[in-house]
Amino acid sequence: MAGDFIINTGGGKFKQNIGRDLIQGDYYVTGQPQSLAEAVAEVQKILEQLEKSYSTETKEGKEAIAIETIRQIDSNPTLAARILSALTEGSVSAFEQFLNHPAASFVIAALADWQKTKGV
Repeated sequence: MAGDFIINTGGGKFKQNIGRDLIQGDYYVTGQPQSLAEAVAEVQKILEQLEKSYSTETKEGKEAIAIETIRQIDSNPTLAARILSALTEGSVSAFEQFLNHPAASFVIAALADWQKTKGV
């Protein structure tokens, strides 16, 4: 197959003209952005569940959300491994840029401490 083809990279498109045979298949971009985004999405989901039980208006409520978030992450080895991997590949500050919640600063501090206790 000769001609133009377009690859959707998730953040833009890649276009190239092929003058010879083209073997098509699925292209996956792996690495930090995807794993970081997935980890943030999972933590965001936990935060949204916890805000139903704890206040996001008080310091105590935000601390409780952070503590419970870490407890839930720690009790799920698969989730814990994914989040540790994302924190290791990226950083706590990269994680912080994408987390959007009133208790985010408390959770970020708790994640940084949790990461240190895990020796990563």
